Amino acid sequence: MMVYFRSLLLVLTFTTMTSKAQTTSNLSAEESDPEKMGWMQGFPPPKDKIVSAADGSFFTFPAMRWSVVNMRQLMPTVEVSRGLDAPRPMVYQLDADIDKLEFLPWGEKKKMSWKASLQKNYVDGILILHKGNIVYEKYFGALNEDRVHAVMSLTKSFTGTLASILVADGKLDENKKAIEYVPEFKNSAFADATVRQIMDMTTALKYSEEYADPEAEIWDFSAAGNPLPKPADYQGPIGYYAYLQTVRKQGKHGEAFGYKTVNADALGWIISRVTGKSVADLLSEKIWSQLGMEQAAYYQVDALGIPFAGGGFNAGLRDLGRFGELIRNKGKYNNKQIIPANAVADIETGGDTAAFAKSGHPLLKGWSYRNMWWMTENSHGAFAARGVYGQTIYIDPKAEMVIVRLASQPIADNSANDPWSLPAYEAVASYLINKK
Repeated sequence: MMVYFRSLLLVLTFTTMTSKAQTTSNLSAEESDPEKMGWMQGFPPPKDKIVSAADGSFFTFPAMRWSVVNMRQLMPTVEVSRGLDAPRPMVYQLDADIDKLEFLPWGEKKKMSWKASLQKNYVDGILILHKGNIVYEKYFGALNEDRVHAVMSLTKSFTGTLASILVADGKLDENKKAIEYVPEFKNSAFADATVRQIMDMTTALKYSEEYADPEAEIWDFSAAGNPLPKPADYQGPIGYYAYLQTVRKQGKHGEAFGYKTVNADALGWIISRVTGKSVADLLSEKIWSQLGMEQAAYYQVDALGIPFAGGGFNAGLRDLGRFGELIRNKGKYNNKQIIPANAVADIETGGDTAAFAKSGHPLLKGWSYRNMWWMTENSHGAFAARGVYGQTIYIDPKAEMVIVRLASQPIADNSANDPWSLPAYEAVASYLINKK
């Protein structure tokens, strides 16, 4: 039974087995359009068009292109309330010329248009805000205006922002050890890590997210957090928090950046202990109910109802744009200070570039990581929330621009889309700055 369970987890999470060498055999964005492929259409759907969490098919390409917009039909979730106020309308100043913009992808000799890059990166939804106004908005595949989309590890930036708010409010001391907030960490690697080290992912953990390694700790973490019934012979931890107590230390905290999802869930636990609220309820209180959002958001949860603070958030495209504008405007939205300005200022200070350089991100030279945000450290001071398969909130303060992209790229590693994304964002920023 455990062999079957491990095999299921491989299907659930192991989508990066689609190597770069295999991408030539993948269907294109147009060919894999979930509406055209007919996933889960009909009453009941045909057997060959059923997408299921039980057998893991929901996270395999191309079915995944339907799943990212329908996670609530597949997994247990908890809502992030938008409150009872009417949605606040956004101003449109659409600019058709953006489609014609050209940029040079990294490592290539031929320029590509912005419009062509969307299909290249399997975009499901794209939004560009300039000075708070929508200048570009398009939907593809299963996503439309009234649907929400899984944002994967972009979730971490929400967790980091909540922690930044608590630090700014004096309710969370970033210099304290994690064990001072969560005594259950006493036998884990997090015990002697500071809150700041967890926020910046400079913890030294014996934990691998190398999906190509079937023995990597990510599989045990996935097994613990999997909300589906466990096999009769399963003896591992139940739930994310139980797993965090088993993480072991490897090295010295504070020396190097290491991107590990368990940091976000450890931070989520700390946040909940400080506030007495789940991250879902706190996000609703501090942000989601304050911005005139159009839709409730939701988190996927483990078997104990704990939100997945490292990657389980789902939200609408325009609502993610509202959040991006909140951050771009130093915590102020529609002339109201929603979150402390110094919480955003702390994010914008950036992280330790030397620590980041040790992390093995060759395409992101000179970047840093702060409060679970990715800092480009470029001349515009741009920074981003990022998630696998192409999820992005990209904020360029100098260009007064926010780009939100939701996608379902076949390969989980963002190095599969960064060469056709990051230079495209810079091209749009340059265009908006120079626009008459």
